[in-house]
Amino acid sequence: MTQSAIRVMLVDDHELIRRGLRGYLESRPNVEIVAEAENVRQAVARANTQKPDVIVMDVQMPDGTGIEACRTIRAVLPETRVIMLTSFEDDDAVMQSVVAGASAFFLKTTPGAQIAEAIEKVASGQSLLDQRVISRLLAQVRTMATAPAAEQKPKLTENEQKILERIAEGKTNREIAGEIYLSEKTVKKYVSNILDKLNLRRRSEAAAYAARQAPRS
Repeated sequence: MTQSAIRVMLVDDHELIRRGLRGYLESRPNVEIVAEAENVRQAVARANTQKPDVIVMDVQMPDGTGIEACRTIRAVLPETRVIMLTSFEDDDAVMQSVVAGASAFFLKTTPGAQIAEAIEKVASGQSLLDQRVISRLLAQVRTMATAPAAEQKPKLTENEQKILERIAEGKTNREIAGEIYLSEKTVKKYVSNILDKLNLRRRSEAAAYAARQAPRS
């Protein structure tokens, strides 16, 4: 391994995906895999220890989102670049990733050669975000800057709003899942999305937010 090799960390809760990425990237002479992680907690801890040049990060993980991990890691390690991977197209996830500091966003169906090329480019300081994404983000920022405060509430989906209301009622993920006919794992992911959208860290903060937003009698 050359001294100038790009130090890469792989973050995904699926071992097969990590193995596939590792197997492909290790064939590149200028890439060194220095760490792997399967959840947000591990990603943050191992990034702080290994200080990789580039992190290839899954958006959805069991204990939160790659977007949260990206934001946390970049706050401490601003020189570390993050490439987000996702299984499906989601404009909202793309926009949140941009705000969190990601340098690129790809579907998991993207060819390995393109991922490897992206690693090399973002390691050199380039951003690979589509210009249309940047344009949409700038438009949103301009809209928020001119909109009345009452119109600046984060936009939650119908399911997210239902779950937020039940969080305010003190219900567990299992109880919520039973009420709105979703799996407990799906509810957990929704809760992570809600916290990320509202820029909150804890469930109790989400409950307090919901209470503040509730109409007063």
